[in-house]
Amino acid sequence: MTPNITIRKEIPKDHNWVIELTAKAFETMPFSEGDEDKLVARLRNAPGFIPELSLVAELDGLIVGHILFTPLVIDNGQQQFESLVLGPVSVLPEFQKQGIGGKLIRTGHQKAVELGFRSVILIGHPEYYPRFGYKPSSTWGIKTHYELPSDDVFMAVELTDGALKNVSGMVIFPPEFGE
Repeated sequence: MTPNITIRKEIPKDHNWVIELTAKAFETMPFSEGDEDKLVARLRNAPGFIPELSLVAELDGLIVGHILFTPLVIDNGQQQFESLVLGPVSVLPEFQKQGIGGKLIRTGHQKAVELGFRSVILIGHPEYYPRFGYKPSSTWGIKTHYELPSDDVFMAVELTDGALKNVSGMVIFPPEFGE
């Protein structure tokens, strides 16, 4: 793991660099749609934006990573359950594979629990996220309208034990995701 990494809340003076960092982080990713930077900007301006869940990783004064968690709803027709969506998580290419993304995820999970959130949903790499406790969302009967290449890229994690017990339904992503 890279030494001297500080995880802190993103502040307004970080905004432009975080957008640039996000674009750089995803420009060579084969699964990227190339608009993750625009998504961060839209989510930051959304009514549900929670500044405490927009975190940066700083190394010797340089922001090298960013993560964002946004509220969403799981709706089963009779009941709605609050959760978060993780995304995107971005690390500058030259700092990837050094544990920075993992540190952002773990710190974000901890902050989410402190704010009263009990679960997180994401669409992501099925070989990366399970190390942080993520399992296919179908484990709990949680579905998405998105057409995905496979079931195992749509995942969820319980931040507190049993958080998704008796939770099922369709995920309603914030409109900023363009669903």
